[in-house]
Amino acid sequence: MALTTRIDRLPRRLLNLYPGLVLFGASMALMIASGLGLGPWDVFHQGVAEHTGLRFGWIVIGTGTVVLMLWIPLRQRPGIGTVSNVVVVGLAVDATLAVLPEPRHLALQTTFLVAGIVANGVATGLYIGAGLGPGPRDGLMTGLAQRGHSIRLVRTFIELSVLAIGWLLGGVAGVGTVLYAVSIGPLAHYFIPRLTVSRKGPGQ
Repeated sequence: MALTTRIDRLPRRLLNLYPGLVLFGASMALMIASGLGLGPWDVFHQGVAEHTGLRFGWIVIGTGTVVLMLWIPLRQRPGIGTVSNVVVVGLAVDATLAVLPEPRHLALQTTFLVAGIVANGVATGLYIGAGLGPGPRDGLMTGLAQRGHSIRLVRTFIELSVLAIGWLLGGVAGVGTVLYAVSIGPLAHYFIPRLTVSRKGPGQ
């Protein structure tokens, strides 16, 4: 896979990319801290963590590296956003978990969950919209979508499939898991086109 980076409007696109990646990691931490159920990929990460004893963020990084290999048959090309995603998201989730308070009331747990899900959709739009390479997991989504499938349907299918595998590995699912699985596809479908950085400069 060739490492590709577009340089048009690069500063503006980097301002989408890195806040988006940090927000993505923070959104994962919010859902974890809520205790109401993890996103499907995080159910998987938790299942792997149960078997390895490694920190959650390191599991995220390792999984991203493995998933990146699945791009080969889809002929997807990684960019600096792809490589950054593998590292930044895992570090951001661990850092956010270290400072988040533990919610002790259902109202705060629910707030954490809903904020995490919405922030995850916004973060997806930001870093994919930067056009510097989707994350490893989203590369699967965009690669399949390029073959004539709706982003909404592809993302939902991937999330539900990973959820099943994670549950079999011992990850814990809950009401938040179901809510995330059915809402992230529509959220990504909404935010990606609205947060995409135009490839043309002013007046072009």
